[in-house]
Amino acid sequence: MNSSADGRSVPSFVYSFACHEDEKELCMLELRTLLGVRPQDGWAESPLELDPSRSPFIRHRLEVRLQAASLDELAERAKTLDLNGDTFKLLYVEAEGKASYDERRAIERRIGQHVRGKADMKQPRHLLGAAYAGGRWVLGPCRRSEAVWLAHNSKPRQYSTALSTRVARAAVNIAVPDPAGIRAVDPCCGIGTVLVEALSMGIDIVGRDLNPLAVRGARENLAHFGYPDVVKISDIRDLDGAYDALLLDMPYNLCSVISTEEQLEMLRSARRLSPRAVVISAEPVDAALERAGFAVKDRCVVRKGSFERQIIVCERLR
Repeated sequence: MNSSADGRSVPSFVYSFACHEDEKELCMLELRTLLGVRPQDGWAESPLELDPSRSPFIRHRLEVRLQAASLDELAERAKTLDLNGDTFKLLYVEAEGKASYDERRAIERRIGQHVRGKADMKQPRHLLGAAYAGGRWVLGPCRRSEAVWLAHNSKPRQYSTALSTRVARAAVNIAVPDPAGIRAVDPCCGIGTVLVEALSMGIDIVGRDLNPLAVRGARENLAHFGYPDVVKISDIRDLDGAYDALLLDMPYNLCSVISTEEQLEMLRSARRLSPRAVVISAEPVDAALERAGFAVKDRCVVRKGSFERQIIVCERLR
């Protein structure tokens, strides 16, 4: 808990995260979009309270209730954390700096012995977290990510060049960091990888694709996970309506070769449909984005071996 300029208490949350080197740029882009801060190496601190299961990279969220300059001081302050005799487990959350296994367990014991409650390692009523972050020790309620997106790897319909669930989920979060009141569209939804991730986070989204086989596969995947049929057959160039956010995975495989003019038409249609778009492309599209009337606000590259995708955050020019 920090203080604002007028002396009021401001909530603060420490997030731990991990990612593969090939997806580091994506992880950083997603987290700075979701949390509104620039992440550090493996952790971030933000005033925003985010469900850690939103991100495929976040591991823990720790609410800063107590803080101290030293571990001993934090252990003493842990006595003021009254759990009314409830059971608890204390977890060391790795943030700034590294600790060995033995060091982590020692920190947990050092602080945990001062908490007014009953330790329970298996089914605790409260999960507490302790971390060294921002040059001080912090302690408070902790929540683990449930990694719900992992179950979405087992879709009945797969496609070799479809986005991975991690990339799709991160792209959705970049496009729609705050779902409240937002209507989103995936106008080239394919087998529905993006749709599944968006719907699992409660985002109001619809999908369109001109390929009847892809639409059939998307419907099967959505039904498999218990999500509604939000897919129709349509060409992005024929779509009507207005949306708050759009995710466009540009065609790039041998079966979906498009000309430069077709690419431009798709991007112009995207601009017409939404003021904010996340464009995913395996080919350079900056010139086409500019011609279509988009301004690039942020971007990253996701790698898988020698294959690269650009994820580009765009806003409609006035």
